[in-house]
Amino acid sequence: MRLRLLCFSIAFVALFSLSPHAVSVADAQVQEILKDAKSVAARTRPIETFQIGHPETVFGDLTFLGGLELLASDRKVGGLSGLLSLDEGQGFLAVTDNGHWVSGEVDQAADGAPLDIRNIRFAPLLGADGKTLQARWGHDTEALTLASSGLYVTAEFKNAIYHYPWPLTTGKEHMLGQVSLPADVRSLPRNAGLESLEAAPEGSALHGKMIAVAESSRSDAHDFSAFIIGPDGFERFSIKRRNRFDATDAAFLPNGDLILMERRFNLRDLIGLRLRRFDAASIIPGAVLEGDVMLEADFNYQIDNMEALAVHQTGQGETILTLLSDNNRSMLQRTVFLRFRLND
Repeated sequence: MRLRLLCFSIAFVALFSLSPHAVSVADAQVQEILKDAKSVAARTRPIETFQIGHPETVFGDLTFLGGLELLASDRKVGGLSGLLSLDEGQGFLAVTDNGHWVSGEVDQAADGAPLDIRNIRFAPLLGADGKTLQARWGHDTEALTLASSGLYVTAEFKNAIYHYPWPLTTGKEHMLGQVSLPADVRSLPRNAGLESLEAAPEGSALHGKMIAVAESSRSDAHDFSAFIIGPDGFERFSIKRRNRFDATDAAFLPNGDLILMERRFNLRDLIGLRLRRFDAASIIPGAVLEGDVMLEADFNYQIDNMEALAVHQTGQGETILTLLSDNNRSMLQRTVFLRFRLND
């Protein structure tokens, strides 16, 4: 027990204590990731229009650049639930909901449109003792983010935040520890626990802190629980839940605004996707956020079970959003990889 508590403390303090010159997402190189992981044969199919049968590319503040459907030969590459864009979009690191890292390289056009995904590798997340997370039922991993001190991954079943080193050079790196969480976070319902996690960017008011958002709430009349994780502990805010959507991921824009990805799937509404944007200045303890809808799509669009969101900037300073779906390792669902440019 003492060793466990020490690991909690180390992970919590390390998030805020490392040098600001530590490696960042922007510095990450694709070839550094998962060198010793298992390679997987895969192919892609192009997605040329976002709205099925319509050639329009502009959707509010977003321009659709293109997309791919990913078909992998190993089912362990399915269930993609969290995402980082690496090396100006030339690669990615994802986490699956059954406790695996997945990396790949993205062939892209000059504007960031994805053309192909290759060199896909996967490896199990390992605990501090080297055993897989599946061995201890802590593998329901749903989101990941990169801070100056390393990678942080949420586990919804355990309502835990795991800390890993960065970069994942081999894919065999052990967990460094866990972030100590208050009782009300650890007691979130296991099917509605910590689903989104994102570290604030440099220069923002929340720099040095992370945001975590619960997947769901008791009803539409109840807000999403959200948390600001900082060096002084945890502070709480909430996000209005609307129209039976659940929160599945979040990502900060370079200016500190937050984008929340939401997913809906039920017999009444069928499938749905929504992106909401929250002004950086509004994300403060005690706030109840409404936000502005950036994008909303239903079964008439090229979406599936949308669960992962990442943001990166190009060398020209353009902001690119990458959206990824979780196919639940089912033949009835797809893994879709979509890219949009932020027009502002």
